[in-house]
Parts: sequence; structure tokens; C-alpha cells
Amino acid sequence: MLEAHQKIRFEQVVLPHLDAAFNLARWLLRNRADAEDVAQEAMLRAFRFFDQFRGGDARGWLLQIVRNSCYSWLDKHHPAELMSEFNEEMHHTSAPEPETLAVQSGDRAYLMQALESLPPRSREVLVLRELEGCSYKEIAEITGVPMGTVMSTLSRSRERLHKVLTGTAAREASSEL
Repeated sequence: MLEAHQKIRFEQVVLPHLDAAFNLARWLLRNRADAEDVAQEAMLRAFRFFDQFRGGDARGWLLQIVRNSCYSWLDKHHPAELMSEFNEEMHHTSAPEPETLAVQSGDRAYLMQALESLPPRSREVLVLRELEGCSYKEIAEITGVPMGTVMSTLSRSRERLHKVLTGTAAREASSEL
């Protein structure tokens, strides 16, 4: 159990990152209620093991706990999702750049839906980099993979997002005809 000064330090150092923790859980699990439960469980785990935190990047430390909690939850409740691969053929099309159009037109829901359709590991790096503003180094520490792997995974994930957006736009255009 933490001493009073450690509880205060936990509140000062870790609690400011609660929104980032929930955000990552929300994107990995794609369900608000599950994300709330897993983020709460991760915060409890962080609190329980705070005496092992040696300083440094509290946000990265907490996000690593959240990430691990999310993947444990997915493994238990949706193991097939972790094994699913992105189907390049299904999402391939030669339509114009719809992600640019979606962002320019303010169609945030369209972009969010496309992001949610990606596999968890692709969503993870995109969320950490683009939404949470983590550096490549921070993502490497959170995910436990080398920085080069983070960079290549991020590149592939951006490409996958592009293909999903392109495929969705082409299907919508053909259904309107």
C-alpha cells in the first residue's frame, strides 16, 4: 500500500494523464464502456505498482500499462481481432485522395470510422502519434518495440488508413449512382 506522500505524488504525476489513458483504451477497444473499464483497471494497476515507478515519463509508463491491459482484454474477449490482418485487396481502389477531402470537409466521423476499421496495432501507433502526440521514442517505449519498427508500423498504418478511406469513398460513390 502506498504511503500518503506517494498517493499525493501519484495524483500529481499520473492522474493528469487519465484522458490520454482513456483515449488510447477507447481507440484500441472501440467501445466506450469497455474502454472505461479497462482504463480504470489500468489506473488501479498503476496505483498498485506506483512504488515501482522510478520517475521519468509518467504518461508513457501509464500508456504502457493501458496498452497491456487493452491487449489482455482483447485476448480474453476478442482473440480473433488480434489475429486478423488487414486485407489489402479488399481496401484497394484507385479513387482520389478521400482522406484529404474528409479532413477538409470536416467529416470527422468518416475519418474516425476508417480509423476504427483498422487492426488494433495499426490504430495503436496512429493514436499514439497523431492523437496523443507521442514521439517515436515514446511509442517505442510504450509498445516495447524498436524505434525503427515503430516508424515502419506507422508508415504501414498510414498507408492502410489511406486505403480504407479510398475504398470507402469509392463504394459510397458507386452506391449513389
